Amino acid sequence: MTPGAATPAAMPPAPARAAESRDPATGQVWRRYPSADANAVRAALETARAAQRAWGALPSRRRARVVEQFRRVLFARRADVTDVIQRENGKPAAEALATEVMTTLDMARYVARHAPRLLADQHHTPFNIAMWRKRITLRHEPFGVVGVVSPWNYPFMLAAGIVLPAVAAGNGVLLKPSEYTPGSGVLLGELLAEAGVPAGLVHVLTGDGSTGAAVVDAGVDKVFFVGSAAAGRKVATACAARLIPCVLELGGSDPAIVLVDADLDTAASGIAWGRFSNAGQTCTAPKRILVEDAVFEAFVNRLAARVRALRVGPGASPETDVGPVIRPSQKAALQRQLDDALARGASIAAQGSATTGGDFFPPTLLVNVAGGMGVLREETFGPLLPVLRVRDADEAVRIANASPFGLSASIWSRDLARARRIAARLEVGSVVINDVAVAAGIAEVPHGGVKESGWGNSHGAMGLLECVRTKAVITDWFAGWRQAWWFGYGPAHARDLDGFLSFWHGRALGDRLRGAWQAVRLLLRPERPL
Repeated sequence: MTPGAATPAAMPPAPARAAESRDPATGQVWRRYPSADANAVRAALETARAAQRAWGALPSRRRARVVEQFRRVLFARRADVTDVIQRENGKPAAEALATEVMTTLDMARYVARHAPRLLADQHHTPFNIAMWRKRITLRHEPFGVVGVVSPWNYPFMLAAGIVLPAVAAGNGVLLKPSEYTPGSGVLLGELLAEAGVPAGLVHVLTGDGSTGAAVVDAGVDKVFFVGSAAAGRKVATACAARLIPCVLELGGSDPAIVLVDADLDTAASGIAWGRFSNAGQTCTAPKRILVEDAVFEAFVNRLAARVRALRVGPGASPETDVGPVIRPSQKAALQRQLDDALARGASIAAQGSATTGGDFFPPTLLVNVAGGMGVLREETFGPLLPVLRVRDADEAVRIANASPFGLSASIWSRDLARARRIAARLEVGSVVINDVAVAAGIAEVPHGGVKESGWGNSHGAMGLLECVRTKAVITDWFAGWRQAWWFGYGPAHARDLDGFLSFWHGRALGDRLRGAWQAVRLLLRPERPL
């Protein structure tokens, strides 16, 4: 998802450091949280396993009612959630409400309404007539206890988007929030308890990367990780060593393709919001803008005007459009990427207002960028945006697909049929046409990527099914009747089998008719001694 979206899992773990909830606008630490070491994580796992046995045995509708109660609790305490997110993430209140609180409310409603249907047993009859006596039941069963390592950029929504389906599916959860935003994870745990989630089922384990490593190593049954590609590789390696599955939502360098027939004003407004909201620290933000040559200048002029109008400041201020980045290290990484681009020939087309103090970085629009620059090769996680001129849509698709990442993309065009054809060619997990960065915020849309952006999904039906194992139960209705393919072989049996194949798979009508009697004889095969 991001460089530094979460900093879990260095294997083997180093000694844990306390998790500090720090206001990135001022640098002030307003709360410290203890670090859970490996022993504390293992103890939490044992408690969660004990609670999960009873929870997983409940009907899914009972569990869904608790998720619905969580939605009501969250709505009542939305101001508390917004305040904590502003304090430790720095985003403006409007963004905390829209992208964190509202999205989580939608996810809770979706899970509460649809989990009972999606998790219900499915019954099927085999299509092969030889299996006419069989009944197939597909059961969805919880994994047991899952580990969730969540990031700092959307610290409440992205954690809840995994925890809620996991709980609804009958699992216990060990949640390790980012050490940068521990308060959001702790508050999520409090709201779940207030909603009626049983004691001991969900544990919020604060700490640094060593705590995340301990969660992966503790013996959980599946791991959900949201963070950088580098950390994701370590998580995948650790899970492989234990032969447990994992879902990874990793880096993104999402392209936005502006076609010649796009509404340029709408595209400029949408891309400005998508790139610079949350101080540019959004996994599905447009990070490379590819504009067809004929409209390049007109589009850049419109986008530059919007960038210059952006107001940078503390998220607590009602006048702020763009808040601080999460830490000084993030600001320094952005400055390195900007300096590299300028040294290689890029130029600044526009910048938003600058703010002294705190971890602020001015929204910056770059032109004259080329492929060797870090701002194009790496994931840029902050308010720094390069715009490239392309000959046509084919070149845009080629450049877009050249990235090692494949999380999301956007296409801007009035010709929706053409936009859909281009969407089909993009190597990404989701494509948004004439909007941007919303794929992760629509409750029923599966969220995940391809290539180095990870594997698996969260959100929607597919995200819910990531939280269960599927078991097939095959029942034969006739307990005392031997099967046609059991022992008792011989020339007649082989002829009947071949006749059945002619009846069931033959193309010529004559062959099928000739095989019909042999098929009946095979399927009604009498008992013969071996």
